[in-house]
Amino acid sequence: MKKTNGQQAINEALHEAFEADPKVILLGEDCGDKEGGGVTGVCKGLSTKFGDLRVRSTPIAEQSIMGAAIGAAMAGYKPVAEIMLMNFTTVCMDMIVNHAAKLRFMSGGQSQVPLVIRTLTGAGNQTAGQHADCYEAWFCHTAGIKVVFPTFPGDAKGLMLSAIQDPDPVIFIETGMTLFAPGEMPVNQGPIPLGVANVVVPGNDITIVSYGAQMYRVMMAMEELGKAGISAEVIDLRTISPWDRETVLASAEKTGRLLVVHEAGRNFGPGAEIAATAQEELFGKLKAPVGRLGAPYCAVPFAKKLEDSYLVQPADVVAEAQRLTAMG
Repeated sequence: MKKTNGQQAINEALHEAFEADPKVILLGEDCGDKEGGGVTGVCKGLSTKFGDLRVRSTPIAEQSIMGAAIGAAMAGYKPVAEIMLMNFTTVCMDMIVNHAAKLRFMSGGQSQVPLVIRTLTGAGNQTAGQHADCYEAWFCHTAGIKVVFPTFPGDAKGLMLSAIQDPDPVIFIETGMTLFAPGEMPVNQGPIPLGVANVVVPGNDITIVSYGAQMYRVMMAMEELGKAGISAEVIDLRTISPWDRETVLASAEKTGRLLVVHEAGRNFGPGAEIAATAQEELFGKLKAPVGRLGAPYCAVPFAKKLEDSYLVQPADVVAEAQRLTAMG
């Protein structure tokens, strides 16, 4: 094992992918080393090592970035496109949804779009309503796109390696916490299959499912849950679409209770899909209704106290887990 963080892990994955395949390219705003290696420095060193033809800094033009990336993917390349913030995917949503996601279907499977779209989001840094939304549910609702949201450094590297090799477009979501929180990963971390969850903590009383930055807040709640005598099994989804139904449902059937926690809005969020599936598959086997925790139905606030209230906090996880375990 070695100490690292998500930023360094993804950078390592990109270097390995560039070395292994000359068809891997990267484009996005300020991604070249002359411009700083990307908004969070994930791309540092790539243009110096592999040249400006393979690492292209672009203008502030999300539609052009995505259009060029889709064209390159159809021409046999494996582009990694950086859209600086997830809110800015709205600018190029037509290119992502009506082109990248649908070309395989509309060509009868003759066309593939092996494209990775890296994007950053997440509340907690007072970047407010146009810079911090978690919109993964939009893309999960779109057939033809895979959605990846890693938490820990080893997962970030392994999932990036798999995303680059996937024949379909992949949305790869990062946050400040998942990029810069210290962690460990195997020295020779290899690819991690998309669609496979990770049981982070085994338990018996309740299953808690989360991913991304919210997973760190769930882990912060574990000590208090232990003090309360609650044995929680914690599952990190890692891939939101396709999500690992088998692992989640097996765990929920074992514990008899399920709580889904995410930073995205609770209304119409990924937790709703998981809850509905659990109700269909485990009807009569659960000891309590499926719990869901997510953001309220409003824009991300700027004021720090309001932003803290907007986010699901560890205390919220503890309270909801206690409520559910008191049933049955």
